[in-house]
Amino acid sequence: MKALLLVDIQNGFCPGGNLAVPEGDEIVTLANQLIGSGKYDLIVASQDWHPADHGSFASSHPGKNPFEIGTLGGKPQMLWPDHCVQGTRDAELHPELRTAEIDLILQKGENRNIDSYSAFRDNAQDAHTGLAEFLKEREITELDICGLATDYCVRFTALDAVEMMPSVKVRFIEDASRGITPDGVEAAIAEMRVEGIEIITSTEALAG
Repeated sequence: MKALLLVDIQNGFCPGGNLAVPEGDEIVTLANQLIGSGKYDLIVASQDWHPADHGSFASSHPGKNPFEIGTLGGKPQMLWPDHCVQGTRDAELHPELRTAEIDLILQKGENRNIDSYSAFRDNAQDAHTGLAEFLKEREITELDICGLATDYCVRFTALDAVEMMPSVKVRFIEDASRGITPDGVEAAIAEMRVEGIEIITSTEALAG
C-alpha cells in the first residue's frame, strides 16, 4: 500500500503569499500529476492552520522582526511573518491543486504556544496529529513526500515518518518540492539521506 503526502502546498507559501517560498507555485503541476497518476492508494495533504496570535509570528514578539531568532516555550524559535492564519486565503491550499482527489487534509500548527513543522507532531514532539496512526491503520508500506518547504516542514515531516513508522519505506520527491534557501535545502537533503530516505524525482515516482 502506497501513500502520497503533500506538505503545505498553500497560498501562503507560494508567490504572493505571506511567507512565500521561491518558485513554490511551480510544484503544483507536478503534484497534480502525482495525484492523478493512479500510483497511490492514499493521498494526504497537510495544511498550516495558525491562530492569528501564533507565538511563532514576529508580530507576537514586540521589537522583533521576521526571520530573527526569538523564544517560544522557553526554546529558540525562528520568528516568521504572520502566515496561514485560520480562515484566510493565505491558509487555503493552492487553488489549482486537485484537492477533490485528496483523501485526508490534515491541519497543524493550531496551538499558539508551539510551532509545528511536521505533519506528524509538533516541534516539542509531544502532541501528535494522528497521521502515523492513520497510515498504519491503512497498512501503508511506502510513503512518498513532497511540498513546501524542503528545509522546514518537508524535512521535519520526512524525518518523523522514518522515526515513527520504521517499517515504512520513505521517499522524498525533490523536484516536486521547493525550499527557502539553497543551503537549507542542501542540509535537509543530506540529513534525509543519512536517515535512509530515498531522494527521487517525480519521473521516478510516476514510473512506479
